Amino acid sequence: MLRTVAFLLFGLSLAGPVAAQDATVAVSQCQAIAQSLPDTRFARWSPKDALPVILAQTEQPSELVDRETVRITYVGHSTYFIESPGGIGIATDYSGVYRPSRLPDVVTMNKAHSTHFTLAPDAGIEHVLPGWSDMPGEKAQHSVVVGDAYIRNVPTDIRSWGGDFEENGNSIFIFEIAGLCIGHLGHLHHELTDSHYSEIGRLDILMVPVDGGLTLGADSMSRVVDRLRSSIILPMHRPGALDRFISMLGEGFDVTYAREPTIRVSMRTLPRRPTILVPQGM
Repeated sequence: MLRTVAFLLFGLSLAGPVAAQDATVAVSQCQAIAQSLPDTRFARWSPKDALPVILAQTEQPSELVDRETVRITYVGHSTYFIESPGGIGIATDYSGVYRPSRLPDVVTMNKAHSTHFTLAPDAGIEHVLPGWSDMPGEKAQHSVVVGDAYIRNVPTDIRSWGGDFEENGNSIFIFEIAGLCIGHLGHLHHELTDSHYSEIGRLDILMVPVDGGLTLGADSMSRVVDRLRSSIILPMHRPGALDRFISMLGEGFDVTYAREPTIRVSMRTLPRRPTILVPQGM
């Protein structure tokens, strides 16, 4: 059985394990300051000894890697596979079409179209988190601790096939692991409000759909990315629109291409400048 822990404000922890279903004890370390500062542009974590490259491209002691490093693999379309130091595997926008190397412990899903969800996930997946509610207009609400990962969501609207907006039909999922705040924008169809930014808080790593308009146009998406000011931006969804997305962000962002299929990153190895990191397979 998965051992679960709770995250407390400023990194404090409880004396004993808690059940994954007990959301009341989980406190977001990424959101805590944001709740009272809705107009704030969040500064990136940038210690003097931060390394300018991703951990996958450096040498670090194995003990440090095991304790602090999150592994991220691009599987396809909008599916990333996130592995925590404690061995928890999370697949984003999981449809079953793009499968990670092993069965995930947790999957998140959005319903803009069928490559972002499945109604028949493998029975061995312990936690299935849809980004929508079956009740029209109702918000999906997730606040789940699984092993050393805390997972929550921020609902947004989506466009229906008829062109209207479906209230709360999408979720931005946020994964808090090893001190990192990792956000997946899902199938985002509109620019975010101050309230959304407040709920999201700080994001060190941001997974962004780039497609030129199937989700949010490159110009609007670049404004979202610029305001969140994450250290690492991981593109996804449609590789054909990648160049336009990069050009819209301008010179304030570095661009690099992953040398290995799996990216290894920790708080210590976040780049000094915001970096668009293009994964292998994108």
